[in-house]
Amino acid sequence: MICGERLISPHAFRDDLGEPRCGLCRRLEQPFAKAVAYGSYEGGLRDLIHMLKYHSVRPAANVLGRMLAEVIDGLAPSWNNASLLVVPVPLFSAKLRQRGFNQAELIARVALKLSSYRERLALSVDVLDRARDTQSQTGLTPHQRRANLRGAFRVMDRAAILGREIILVDDVLTTGATASECARVLRRAGATRIWVATVARTLKAEVQAIHFEPEENTTMTMAAHG
Repeated sequence: MICGERLISPHAFRDDLGEPRCGLCRRLEQPFAKAVAYGSYEGGLRDLIHMLKYHSVRPAANVLGRMLAEVIDGLAPSWNNASLLVVPVPLFSAKLRQRGFNQAELIARVALKLSSYRERLALSVDVLDRARDTQSQTGLTPHQRRANLRGAFRVMDRAAILGREIILVDDVLTTGATASECARVLRRAGATRIWVATVARTLKAEVQAIHFEPEENTTMTMAAHG
């Protein structure tokens, strides 16, 4: 219900209100209210994102933006304010120059044109800045990921977000460390609530079944994929 992570069973991990939560969200309060994605980061969806990010096939942003619009519209029943700011996760300046565009911004612009709530949404690409580059998060522990991102983002216009609800937009949510750090910085600068909307989300392996092997010494095995 909070971070969008896959659960083995929605009945096994419920909070006091009866809502399913993963282990991390039960132990720690997330800096964002909810993170939602259109689909799992695999197959055709992953290929489409790679076409945009790594091969500069910009028309792919139109398809991805349509998906993101559906995600944003799904969050609407939870909004309180009359209008919200839509903030794309920024790229470091050197990477932005190299790529020539911020894929999160391209997707967000399309989504806002197609959203049923576009009159209540305002794109803001200058409110959040990536102050420094960071090393790849691959292979880092959760603690190392958080440390790697500390100080990487800064709010450039505090007055613009003071007392506002914000939709933080990105193409993919992998570990959630980047979204959490952005949300933390925005909250500290005065934003009231942060929603995270992405096209795709990397999900952990799902335990599909538990079965017994018909051997002399019966053992329990788990079949997992992901």
